[in-house]
Amino acid sequence: MICEGRVVIVTGAGAGIGRAHAEAFAAAGAKVVVNDIGTSGAGEGSSDGPATRVAEAIVASGGVAIASTHDIADWDAAGALVKLAIDTFGGLDVVVNNAGILRDRMFVSATVDEWDAVMRVHLRGHFCVSRHAGGYWRNEAKAGRMPDARIINTSSGAGIQGSVGQAAYSTAKGGIASLTLVQAAELRRYGVTSNAIAPAARTRMTEGPFAAMMQKPEDGFDAWAPENISPLVVWLGSTVSADVTGRMFELQGGTIRLMDGWHPGPDATLPRRWQPAEIGDAVASLIAQAATPAPVYGA
Repeated sequence: MICEGRVVIVTGAGAGIGRAHAEAFAAAGAKVVVNDIGTSGAGEGSSDGPATRVAEAIVASGGVAIASTHDIADWDAAGALVKLAIDTFGGLDVVVNNAGILRDRMFVSATVDEWDAVMRVHLRGHFCVSRHAGGYWRNEAKAGRMPDARIINTSSGAGIQGSVGQAAYSTAKGGIASLTLVQAAELRRYGVTSNAIAPAARTRMTEGPFAAMMQKPEDGFDAWAPENISPLVVWLGSTVSADVTGRMFELQGGTIRLMDGWHPGPDATLPRRWQPAEIGDAVASLIAQAATPAPVYGA
C-alpha cells in the first residue's frame, strides 16, 4: 500500500473532505490522527463526536486511527496534537491541514470579529500545526534521521482568484497559497515537501450556496463527492511524491489541474524616474500585452 506505516494528521477530519482524506489514508496503510474540534460549519460549539466516529469507523474497517479534539489554532493545543501522533505511533510523516470555516458576508458588511474568526482557523490553524511538525522534523534531520515528510495545505479557488461575498475566506486561502511556497523553499533541507490543493466538492461549507449544482446524481459518477479529492492527497502524502513541492493543484470530480502561479508579466522601463502624467499610457500598454485575469467567482 502506498502509505504503509506512514503517520498522518488530518485536521477537520470529522466530516466532508477531511473525513474522506482520513479514510483514504487509512485504506492506503497509514496510521491516522483524526483531528476535529466538532464545531458547526460556522465554527460554533464543540464536540468529540465527529472525530471519534471517524476514528472508530476506520478501526472497524481494519485500519489504524485515533481521535483528537485539539484546537489547531491554539499554539499549545497544536503542539499537543503533534505530540499525540509522535507518542502514539512513534513519529510523524504527514500533516494535512484541512480544517476551515466560512463567514458569508459582502466586504462592506463584514465585521472584524468575523474576519478574525476566519483568519484564526485557516491561517493560524495552518501555521500552528505545521510549525510544531516542522520543528519536530528539523530536530530529526539535525539528529541524523532525515525525514521524508509532507505538508499538504488546503487553499481554494477563492484564494486563487477571489470570490464575491468571501473577502475573509478568499484572503485566508490566498495566504495559505503563499505560505505553501515559503514552506516548500525553507523546509526542503529537512526532507519536507509542502503542496496545496484547491478542492471543489460537496461539503457543509458548500451545501448552502451550491446545493442545486452539487446535488448527488441518482446514478453514475458523482463529480462533487468529497472522496474525489483524496487520491491526490494520499499520493502527495506518500514517499513517491518526494520530488513534488511548492505546487498548487485544483481538484474537482475526475480533474486534477496544476495551477500556474504569479509570474513576471510585461514591463515598461525608462532610464529615469517616471512622471505621473506618463503612467497612464504605460499601464494601458502593459494591460493590453498581458493575459486576461480569470474572473472573480460570482462576479
